[in-house]
Amino acid sequence: MTLTQKRILILAIVIVTAAVLGRLAVRAVLNVLLGGTLFGGNFL
Repeated sequence: MTLTQKRILILAIVIVTAAVLGRLAVRAVLNVLLGGTLFGGNFL
């Protein structure tokens, strides 16, 4: 594997991870604002 291929692979992994964490952070903030539970269930 060349250096360029390694860079592209690492960049792709970082982009996917950032997208997933970003979506989860947005859901968490909206849930706090709306008073819901994060994963759709009732804890009580």
